[in-house]
Amino acid sequence: MPSSLLDCLILHRKRNPMDLFSEYNKPLKKFESMLKTNNVYFFDSLEFEGIIQYYIDSGKSSLAKKALALGLEQHPMSVSLKLLDAEILIFDDKYPAAIEILDAIQAMEPTNEEVYIQKATIYSKTNAHEKAVAQLKIALDFSEEKADVYALLGMEYLFLYNFNEARENFIACLDDDMEDYSSLYNVVYCFDMENKHVEAIEFLTKYIDKDPYSEVAWHQLGRQHYVLDQFNEALRAFDYAVLVDELFVGAYIEKAKTLEKLGRYSEAIENYKATLELEDATTFALLRIGECFLELKDYDNALQFYKRTVHEDPLLDKGWMALSSIYYQQKDYEKSLYYINKALDIDQINTAYLRRFGEINIKLSFYEEAVKAFELCIELGDNDLDIWMALVDVHYFLGDFELAMQSLKDANEQIPNTAELVYRLACLHFLFDTEENGVYYLKKGLAIDFEYHKIMLEMYPSVFDLHVVQDIVSFYKFSF
Repeated sequence: MPSSLLDCLILHRKRNPMDLFSEYNKPLKKFESMLKTNNVYFFDSLEFEGIIQYYIDSGKSSLAKKALALGLEQHPMSVSLKLLDAEILIFDDKYPAAIEILDAIQAMEPTNEEVYIQKATIYSKTNAHEKAVAQLKIALDFSEEKADVYALLGMEYLFLYNFNEARENFIACLDDDMEDYSSLYNVVYCFDMENKHVEAIEFLTKYIDKDPYSEVAWHQLGRQHYVLDQFNEALRAFDYAVLVDELFVGAYIEKAKTLEKLGRYSEAIENYKATLELEDATTFALLRIGECFLELKDYDNALQFYKRTVHEDPLLDKGWMALSSIYYQQKDYEKSLYYINKALDIDQINTAYLRRFGEINIKLSFYEEAVKAFELCIELGDNDLDIWMALVDVHYFLGDFELAMQSLKDANEQIPNTAELVYRLACLHFLFDTEENGVYYLKKGLAIDFEYHKIMLEMYPSVFDLHVVQDIVSFYKFSF
């Protein structure tokens, strides 16, 4: 989305500099010849407009200013040149000077729409979007090309997060030109921002009734169904988008994603591969093809495409993670470790990568490394129960019972009233601390989830052989 109304205005009005060069070839040559010889030639105001606009669009602001100065000298009453003067001042962030010129033009030509559009530009650039809207509404009254102003109004309402008004203005643009796909995208964007996906489907369906060969509308309709998990309907829409335009890469991508959701992985692969034939290999498509092969348990092809992914983009950490995961599944932990280290070299604070790093190190009996990884995950704010349990288990396995106990207490503070934590606290207290504390946590655990004690019984049989534990469990059993 453009960052200001000015950007939108530029995008809307900008012409190809070469078109202007062709149109004003002789005046341009004459003007540039004049600059070299210091002779002063006469140009009519229209010629000056073309010369100035050409230099503006070509990014040659100093030449534009020279042409403007000479133009105003020869045609001091030209409103068009004054408007260009104001436009250049706005580009240079000289708003008071621009306003002064625009006020003077407005006094002479109060129905000139460009005056209000330029003022709206200034207000937009200074974040006074309500004032910009007010100016554009005046411009709308005087404009012959109302769709242009509706587009600018739509952008201003987007800046105000008034998606309803923005949508209505972009719809007005579509009423003028059904093939204004920029406005169509903006209408759908407004629906998305308000989570009005059902309404978006209704709008797009009506649009398609008027223009059934709009691949963009079919594509957007598919996206809306996809968001609502209506995957069969989404697939139908994407099929039509591809049917209308066989080169529509975005539709193939969305269709493939939908087929994945439907578990039709072989078909998804074919659609992802279609995008590789239409454009240079994208890492997204390569990675998704690998994922689909993995779902089909075709590990050789999955590996092939994962490796192609990281070959195309060695800085794509997700590709290295995927390679690590597939080797982890195949229990080739050394290769899995090699590839997770590649991912961590790119993103050192990704807790998913750190967790996998810790899990691999446990498999390789590098327990100290695993502890560091899990502790870093927790420091980074990942308080997932599995990470805490992995940390506790490693401490316990290493015989660091105090650290295991402390980790359990820390976890219990972060995730209170969790049966797995409370039961483990009970068992460790019975084993290494006091019976009193063990009883306290055992009763608490039984109250939270009585059935879970059966899992703890398998993990800590010596604790559940204690008479005091058996008595408490029996009491709670009959209580429940």
